[in-house]
Amino acid sequence: MKRLVFCYVMTLLTLSVSAQEYKTVSDISFTVKTDAYAQERLKLDVYYPETVKDCPVVVWFHGGGLEAGQKEIPLKLREKGYVVIGANYRLLPNVTVDKTLDDAAEAVAWAFHHAHEYGGDPRKIVVTGHSAGGYLAMMLCLNKALLKSYDVDADSIWLYAPFSGQAITHYNVRKMQGISPLQPTIDEYAPLYWVRPDCPPFVLICGDRELELFGRYDENQYLARMMKLAGHQQTYLYEIDGHGHVGMVEPSFHILETHIKMLLGEKVNP
Repeated sequence: MKRLVFCYVMTLLTLSVSAQEYKTVSDISFTVKTDAYAQERLKLDVYYPETVKDCPVVVWFHGGGLEAGQKEIPLKLREKGYVVIGANYRLLPNVTVDKTLDDAAEAVAWAFHHAHEYGGDPRKIVVTGHSAGGYLAMMLCLNKALLKSYDVDADSIWLYAPFSGQAITHYNVRKMQGISPLQPTIDEYAPLYWVRPDCPPFVLICGDRELELFGRYDENQYLARMMKLAGHQQTYLYEIDGHGHVGMVEPSFHILETHIKMLLGEKVNP
């Protein structure tokens, strides 16, 4: 009987989430920067459930090699009971990577200050994104100075979950330095440079090591190893077999959702 009651309650909860009405507010300016390019580019969209309160907030950074791409609300993040924020950032080579990283930090700071207006809980912010967006998530996690400049502690983020982020210096940053994409370097623009033991849960997701872009899985594997050697106990590494750099995105959302459910204390289906 108890099991039947539990199943009934879980069914009601599931129906409640799926029956939610969702709204999207588009092109919100999130910056205090005043230059024309920042005013044009630094906008975000917010997708949120109308009646849910204190729900997780997912900040999603788009891919595009730091040189292209537009803010988006991924379909796989819709109707999950989350507030989802899709944010733009200024692109290389129009600006240096320092400014791009600062834009990403400013977007996350905006989420901290405004999530509650859309029913989100600022204590449950997830920072994620694919490829270049994953790289930004990695840097925000590991280099605490980026968010500190906006009076946000990087360790107050609930979860970082980069999809196929670059762990060494990003290849388009190296291009601006006159370095080939196949010449690996690790400098202050590499997540590996900032390895530390005391950050929030760090979920690294990559495609098949033989299919990924520029050895992306191998970089993430090394980052995961160094994080664990440094003493970080909540670094997780996933390889999605048979999927390349683009194909790995869709199945990665299941892993992200699983980790969100774990943090919420919900039952997790493998």
